[in-house]
Amino acid sequence: MSATVVVTAPDGSVDRSVVERVLGDDASVVYLADVADPRRSAVLERADVLVTDGPTEELSEAEFDLLHDGQTIQLLSAGVDYVDFDRLPAGMSVLNNAGAYAEPMAEHVLAMYLALSKRLLEEHRNMADGEFNQFTPTRWVDGSTVGIFGFGAIGAAVARKLRALGVRVEAINRSGETDEEVSFVGTPDDLDRLLETCDCLVVSAPLTPETRGIIGRQELSRMADDATLINVARGELVDQGALYEHLRANPEFRAGLEAWWTEPIRHGRFELDYPFFELPNVLGSPHNSAIVPNVTELRTRHAVENVRTAIAGEPGNVVDRERGY
Repeated sequence: MSATVVVTAPDGSVDRSVVERVLGDDASVVYLADVADPRRSAVLERADVLVTDGPTEELSEAEFDLLHDGQTIQLLSAGVDYVDFDRLPAGMSVLNNAGAYAEPMAEHVLAMYLALSKRLLEEHRNMADGEFNQFTPTRWVDGSTVGIFGFGAIGAAVARKLRALGVRVEAINRSGETDEEVSFVGTPDDLDRLLETCDCLVVSAPLTPETRGIIGRQELSRMADDATLINVARGELVDQGALYEHLRANPEFRAGLEAWWTEPIRHGRFELDYPFFELPNVLGSPHNSAIVPNVTELRTRHAVENVRTAIAGEPGNVVDRERGY
């Protein structure tokens, strides 16, 4: 008997043609959006796998209480810091969508690093004010060293793109091991070493109790005065006040901020405690690094391919509830 996969994510957030193509005869797929209210409870109870953007947002309280041990939740997101694991049944497996957005996010990191190194935003503003700083030097990217904190799928994709430009890549992940071509790989215990040697630090680690605020005043002080910080993870990995003061005190230090501390999707609003956009050495983007024309197809394919392997008994991207990723 094929497994029952229930897609609780709303219409438009998954590509149905991809779901049908990937799962084929491996599963019976039901879209909760197509199910009339009286039947929704029965559908949820018999589900083997639920594909979701977030069960607490997509299900009513009564429906959420129907989730049970033995079921699997496949998230469409890579990050899981918004998931209330305490509310989920202890015997329910949770799979994330790590890697689904790696390639477009890696391009975004590359764009930010190039723009910051070449002073593109700063000189654009200067020219708008009538300044023509033709002989102010920019920085070489070729030959620079980029440290990547959080060397998973995103970090590895970033490394591949940077190596093509002659960048030396150093990395940190939890295991201290990788098959990727890097000049150095270590564990979080090696963070100080990474900070002291890199021209640019890319933050792409998950938000967990261990990583919250891991880049603070002391860590920033270990970096070169003209180094660059790019955060594409979660704002909370970096101490907001410490970063602002460091940028003010070190005008040659630059920051590319793609992830913010208070964002509309997670918090209902965009808000800053400090006026980052008054600083000339900050380049910001609205957490849109993964938003490319085929993002729905990308995330759907990655998620349902993981569902297919889970049905076969070999799930990938299993979330460790204790560690939070």
